[in-house]
Amino acid sequence: MSSGGDNRYVVFKLNQEYYGLPIEKVISIEKIGEITRIPNAPDYIKGVINLRGEVIPVVNLKRKLNIGDNELNTNSRIIVVNEDEMVVGLVVDFSSEVLEIDREDIDKPPETKDNQLIEYISGIGKTSDRLIILLDLLKILMD
Repeated sequence: MSSGGDNRYVVFKLNQEYYGLPIEKVISIEKIGEITRIPNAPDYIKGVINLRGEVIPVVNLKRKLNIGDNELNTNSRIIVVNEDEMVVGLVVDFSSEVLEIDREDIDKPPETKDNQLIEYISGIGKTSDRLIILLDLLKILMD
């Protein structure tokens, strides 16, 4: 076991799959509030929110990963993350828990020639009852 929480992940759902982000990148998890649309923004940008006085862009993570579109409901959440001084909100279907995944239980993502989703994956975490797709936040935000 390592110390410092470097193998702890905030786990959330998109469609029926579980995804994870390193806990040290997550600032907060917020209920969906009012999102202000931005004209001429890329289609995966849902808009901006005012979070405690700070204007934060909100990304439709499903659209960014090309796996559908968000249908917002009472379980939907915005995971506010900080990557390389960029603060961004990610819309997810449901945020479930914080999970510790040992390094030996994380596999490399599968390799394919044309699957765009693969480039956003840093690994696949295995627990006793499910697989968790670990996302590479920097690649998602910089692409």
